[in-house]
Amino acid sequence: MHVHLIGVCGTGMGALAGLLREAGHRVTGSDKAFHPPIGPALEQWGVETMPGYSAENVACKPDLVVVGNVCRRDNPEARAAIDGGMAYDSFPGTLERFFLKQRPGFVVAGTHGKTTTTSILAHLLSEAGLNPGLLVGGLPGNFPRSFRAGGDDAPFVIEGDEYDSAFFEKKPKFWRYNPSRVILTSVEHDHIDIYPDEASYLDAFRGLIERIPEDGLLVAFAGDPRVRELAQEARCPVSYYAVDGDDTGELAPRWLGAPAPVSGGLVPLDLYGAGSFLGRVHSPLSGRHNLRNILAALALASEGAGASLEVLMHAVSSFVGVKRRQELLGEIGGVRVYDDFAHHPTAVRETLAGLKARHPAGRLIAAFEPRSATASRRMHQALYPDALRAADLALLAPVGRKEIAEAERLDVARIAADILAAGRRAEAPESIDAVVARMVHEARSGDTLVLMSNGTFGGAHAAVLAGLTARLLADEL
Repeated sequence: MHVHLIGVCGTGMGALAGLLREAGHRVTGSDKAFHPPIGPALEQWGVETMPGYSAENVACKPDLVVVGNVCRRDNPEARAAIDGGMAYDSFPGTLERFFLKQRPGFVVAGTHGKTTTTSILAHLLSEAGLNPGLLVGGLPGNFPRSFRAGGDDAPFVIEGDEYDSAFFEKKPKFWRYNPSRVILTSVEHDHIDIYPDEASYLDAFRGLIERIPEDGLLVAFAGDPRVRELAQEARCPVSYYAVDGDDTGELAPRWLGAPAPVSGGLVPLDLYGAGSFLGRVHSPLSGRHNLRNILAALALASEGAGASLEVLMHAVSSFVGVKRRQELLGEIGGVRVYDDFAHHPTAVRETLAGLKARHPAGRLIAAFEPRSATASRRMHQALYPDALRAADLALLAPVGRKEIAEAERLDVARIAADILAAGRRAEAPESIDAVVARMVHEARSGDTLVLMSNGTFGGAHAAVLAGLTARLLADEL
């Protein structure tokens, strides 16, 4: 079968293209550009790529045209396919058609932690011998790619994106993922370009929960009041989890983790199930948010897939992590440089807290680029000063979306001023180059640097590493 994907160089669409190739289909794809890492990967996977959007790209009338959600309704390729009577579908519709119709969807949903939790869950199920399928919006270290077909009857583990599907299908993607087993990590208003208010955002998750069958399972974070509220509407069993110290209201979580002092670079976590001590796991990830992610994955793999808990607990320590999630890019002259995808205030706060716990000695210098549709607006203006509080120096880069009107745009100078007023150090340099220069100038041996953005940060990661290297060489001369 010949499948053509419009907007193929996105993270999700590229993974879908790879999955289709793995399943034996001829796959072609078009996009504006084919930048790394997805562009070169598509060629390695055998996807035929076509630069630019043109009706000519579908002139051969593929058996199916997949229209990515980056496409507007006037996209010439999409119009040629739809108006020309060709079979077409959205990204989630295609995934459902080829990979989820006859297989249980193990969906990891929530505002925060989806990519990491999805990757942990797939790793645990693999170590338990279940050969799961996988589709994740990142690069998991335990797998060679961000996708795999897995066994025909095995669970399919997928990151549950609440973003809409296509211009002709204004519904959350995860509604079409055959959600048989679901993890709900958190619910906090996001994607303001799609969901103008919290009620509409909650409705997306409410619709997901409605789609879990009675014999399914919902694993829900007990420390989030919105999650608790939504979980009450489930018609399937609900299994709650939390880390010791989380405010769970009147709920007593079935799965509880109690962190112990860090030992040998790993974070020990004592695991309790229904009040009974089950043993200790050792997490390679720092931060309470990552301990919650591990708990959620253990709960779903054990209860939802019937995997051996002993095997699962042992497998936790061999989880490698996910690219761009507290990813250590390098250590130069005693200075550690991390990359992280954090952009929502909650994610920023948790990332900094996790790094501070991992590296308590030395200073934490954080650079933040607001780039997502939500982060670039003033919606969370008042939350960012507190989110950045753990940093010994916070550097606020210019907002990444210049098209947003100034009255709506996040005021990074105001955030820096608020942090300063609270007795902490913060600056709002006028450019990304200036952010890089300040990081390189400020860093000393023993410090930890982290660059946070859901985009490329204008190449700042490589520039910081290069700057530190140049400074180290100069000091040695």
